[in-house]
Amino acid sequence: MCLICGLAWVMSVYDFTLFGTLLPVMADDFGWSAAQATTVNTICQVGIFFIMLVPGVMIDRLGRKKSLVILMAGGALVAGLTGLAMGGLSLILIRSLSGLSLSEEVVNAVYLSEMLEKVKRRGLIYSLVQSGWPIGALLGAGVCAVTLPLVGWRWSFVIAAVATLAIIPFALRLPESRKTPAVPTANVDAAVGDSAAVTVRQPKRPLSEEFRVLFAPNLRRHTLAMCGAWLFNWFGNQVLTVLGTTVLVEAKGIPLERSLVILVVSNVVAFFGYLCHGWLGDRVGRRNTIVRSWVVASVLSVALLLGPNEEIFVFVAYSLFLFFQLGPYAALLFYMGESFPEEARGSGANLAHALAPVGSIFGSGILAAMLALGVTMSWSAVIAGSIFIAISAACMWFGNDDRKLPPSPSHAA
Repeated sequence: MCLICGLAWVMSVYDFTLFGTLLPVMADDFGWSAAQATTVNTICQVGIFFIMLVPGVMIDRLGRKKSLVILMAGGALVAGLTGLAMGGLSLILIRSLSGLSLSEEVVNAVYLSEMLEKVKRRGLIYSLVQSGWPIGALLGAGVCAVTLPLVGWRWSFVIAAVATLAIIPFALRLPESRKTPAVPTANVDAAVGDSAAVTVRQPKRPLSEEFRVLFAPNLRRHTLAMCGAWLFNWFGNQVLTVLGTTVLVEAKGIPLERSLVILVVSNVVAFFGYLCHGWLGDRVGRRNTIVRSWVVASVLSVALLLGPNEEIFVFVAYSLFLFFQLGPYAALLFYMGESFPEEARGSGANLAHALAPVGSIFGSGILAAMLALGVTMSWSAVIAGSIFIAISAACMWFGNDDRKLPPSPSHAA
């Protein structure tokens, strides 16, 4: 179960990072300038945001397993179609749909939080699944290095599609974690004098009702806290992880080849960050773990950007930054699966998750604006990245304390 979910997430990250890795090659093929390629990527992020709003309702209405299979099939289709793209418009339309496969981590979080709810160290177990991000990123870079010279960028995406399709038959065998939502009612039989609980299926709620539940008085603060945490943290992710090599080259003067080495090794450190934060979340609470680590990450990023340019210092500081910045996502995804009520678990977690590409767009925009105003790359990255990581930690603090969450309906006596 965890293996299948983990492999699905690895292939999703593989495809997502493959697009970023191959974008310069694709730009050369289509005759784009660097500015045009960046514009295409930005528009794709906007499309991804709107597509990522869809799976949340799907998770609560169709079920967790069915949603996972549908999203995996969608991811395979997107990867295959990317290899057939004929230009900017077709590429934007196709890659916008990659929001489907990116939403797999939400399904994993909801599904496994329910399947593992009686397991004592479920956070640590889930961290192994969520660590598919650095694994997928490294796998994508490695396979791309081998296949690109042999088959070109188009067939590199087809390989990703075939690998994803190979996992779907195993996903179809997974058990469903929740049946159609139901409410228990008492049925008193006067003739025999006993009462028995029966299950009454609830009618499907309109889409507006899904969001009304999320912003009801008892959930409003938590929903806004999760949305703010994802939105603002992805300002920092975009500036300091997605554009990590650019920052290392421009702000620290590290040559591109050495920056790539630092990036690869730092992601290996980040893998252990996932495991550590999954374990810590079980021990001291997931919300507290996330808040404290993101505060540390914010401080480390400032030290990295404004500290000395010696390569060993940059390597250590950047590795520690990724450890405390990316590692908490192992706790965050599982926390969201626990902290929203069952009937809004998918839509709530997915709404917050869908704001990640919005944060990416604004993070890139603020960084570009600061540089255009003549601010140095170091200070631009602090303003567009480090500050917003600290803000995301503050937002996270206003979320529900997972050590005091009410029992789920399935366990309520």
